[in-house]
Amino acid sequence: MKYLLCAILSFITLNNSAAQERNMVPVASIDGIINELLDQITIEKGEKMDTTAVRNLFHPSAILTVADDAKAETVSLDDFLNLLKDPYYEEGYLEKEIHKIVDEYNGIAQVFQSFYGKDSEGVEERGVNSYQLTYYDNRWWIVSLLWTVERESLEIPAKYVGQ
Repeated sequence: MKYLLCAILSFITLNNSAAQERNMVPVASIDGIINELLDQITIEKGEKMDTTAVRNLFHPSAILTVADDAKAETVSLDDFLNLLKDPYYEEGYLEKEIHKIVDEYNGIAQVFQSFYGKDSEGVEERGVNSYQLTYYDNRWWIVSLLWTVERESLEIPAKYVGQ
């Protein structure tokens, strides 16, 4: 019985350790954490967004801002995660990277990423995400995310779409 209990505990410990390592893989690199965020916010119709997985990508005090030349709206991470529970997202949403430019120095990074998005109603858009990240505790954290959407009168500059 003791042997069986030890074997079970060892298995659980190894499984938990492997699961933690898998959870750390996306946050070990800038590309990994940003790709994971896009994977998490891209959902099929009827799926529920894994807000716990999204939360794991952000620093606890992160802010998220959508802006254009008329206004900027900022929300906390908690408010953002509540917005992601909206039934609108359960109808499906796709966001894919077009191109990104990464600047990094001494544990901080700035990433400009152009994206393509499509919602469940077929509305397509492009825009630019601006991420600010920090590296500590052996992983990257998204500290803030600022984004804007392209307009007909103001196209995304060529350098941000990889041209």
